[in-house]
Amino acid sequence: MRTFEEIKNTIETGLGMHVCDLKIENVKLVNVFSGEVYPTNIYIKNKRIVSIDPSADLEAKKVLDGNGQYALPGLIDAHMHFESTMLSPEALASVVVPQGTTTMCADLMEIANVAGEEGLRAMLQSMNRLPYRMLIEVSSRVPTAPGLETTGAVLGAEEVANIMEWEESVSLGELDPSKILFVKDEYIKKVADTLAKRKLVNGHAIGRLGQELNVYASSGISDDHECVNTNEMIERLKVGMKVFIREGSSERNVDELIRGVIEHELDTSNLMFCTDDKHAREIQVEGHINYNVSRAVELGLDPMKAIQIATVNSAKHFRMEDEIGSITPGRLADIILVEDWREVKPTVVIFEGNVVAENGNLLEECKVEEYPDWLKHTVTLKNPITAESFAALSKKQDGSTKIHLIDMIPRQIINHHVLEEMQVKNGKIQVNIEKDILKLAVVERYGKNGNVGVGFVRGFELKKGALAYSMSHDHHNIVVVGTNDEDMALAVNEVARLNGGLSVACDGKILNSMELPIGGLMSEKPAEEVMAQLDILNADAKALGCGMDAPFMSLSFISLPTVPDLGLTDLGLVDVLEHKLIPLEAEE
Repeated sequence: MRTFEEIKNTIETGLGMHVCDLKIENVKLVNVFSGEVYPTNIYIKNKRIVSIDPSADLEAKKVLDGNGQYALPGLIDAHMHFESTMLSPEALASVVVPQGTTTMCADLMEIANVAGEEGLRAMLQSMNRLPYRMLIEVSSRVPTAPGLETTGAVLGAEEVANIMEWEESVSLGELDPSKILFVKDEYIKKVADTLAKRKLVNGHAIGRLGQELNVYASSGISDDHECVNTNEMIERLKVGMKVFIREGSSERNVDELIRGVIEHELDTSNLMFCTDDKHAREIQVEGHINYNVSRAVELGLDPMKAIQIATVNSAKHFRMEDEIGSITPGRLADIILVEDWREVKPTVVIFEGNVVAENGNLLEECKVEEYPDWLKHTVTLKNPITAESFAALSKKQDGSTKIHLIDMIPRQIINHHVLEEMQVKNGKIQVNIEKDILKLAVVERYGKNGNVGVGFVRGFELKKGALAYSMSHDHHNIVVVGTNDEDMALAVNEVARLNGGLSVACDGKILNSMELPIGGLMSEKPAEEVMAQLDILNADAKALGCGMDAPFMSLSFISLPTVPDLGLTDLGLVDVLEHKLIPLEAEE
């Protein structure tokens, strides 16, 4: 919020009474409000833009020659999760800021499910050191599926209302349809409290259409980042919901949705870009929100519209257009310079008036501070994990049986619920490697009950070994997929030994592993170290037969109990649309 002194100083600077801190001269300004591009100079004082008038002639302490480049507003990620990057907020800076992202709207539901309000506070301790802006979408689902999973913490309506008062809080985080369609009073109370504060409620409306979508929207849900096809996007726009077009590691939606926007000549003013969940290496190599912009233009979208989607649209949606999202007087000076506005590769990134990145590199390291020790000891196995922990018991002794199978959809987090005939030996359902039907399990890791939920999945293509990860949305118990129970047990025990992390096991040996001690979700190490280690783990998974681009990201989502059709928790298999546990074996 701007103070009297700040407003007065900005006015006086524009009148020539004070010297500007920075003049960016010789740029082509991309004005997302007027939809124009024109040559001008930009004047900055005390973090804010003083003038963009081509005729202004103000004195400045420093002058930056834009060399005729385009000046774009800093990019905004409308919805993301730090924990999915495996990096701390500090370490992530070196990856996203050079790509031009200066604001990230973060739902910290992962750390909240592990460690509650205190976990959120621990995460926020980094904010004053970051060369970008962190805004908080207050976690609405802690736990995500009450009664269907075990989590480390609970955030009730009162706790959520208190956190919503924090200065950084801009919305209620993604709320799945079951909380509305099953008329859950606690969640409706969270919605009502949020709307009473004139803040937004983020949606998570995957798979819902027709009257269900109408009922969902009627509760006050503002947006949705789960559209995977054009029809879903259009239906959400029809009921007054904004659409976040997502491009993550395992959820690739930009191509489909932007093609739909162009084909149907849709108004883009209610569209925004987000990453949701994207690994750091992919951000570094491919891009962040700048990738979404460049790809949209490549597909045929007008560059101005693509940039508006990435900037001012999000600022308006979160009711912050008076502060961010444009290069206009009085706004915070978040500016990126690019040689070609059709391919957004920043040469200079400015955050709140300071140059923070040049030519793909952060100018000053954002050091990872020490996180609380208790937050780095959140993995406790109540019972020993052995191969027998993963036995998939059948009602039959031998022969065959039908099971409910999680059938993955490539490059998406949704899955199909199919019935599959499986072999039974000695009362146990067997994997079928030839048909790519592997065992999937979730191990409770908070030391509360020792539950192990077991199911089967198709899509990982492992020929041998097992993969384990202590991030399984949104309960974040340990999830493991494998071709045999022995390697699965080995992989899970390695993750527990590390107090959270990833592991690859094969033939009774740990091939590689990586620790993620912050809540069992994030590393304390610099970005390059984490990315290099993840590259090794991905290569190990590939060597075992997995053809996925991001196997651990897919592993983290496949058990999610709020994304259709099926999920898996420590309590067992979940029918997502019916929001209930179902047996592994289908009824005869």
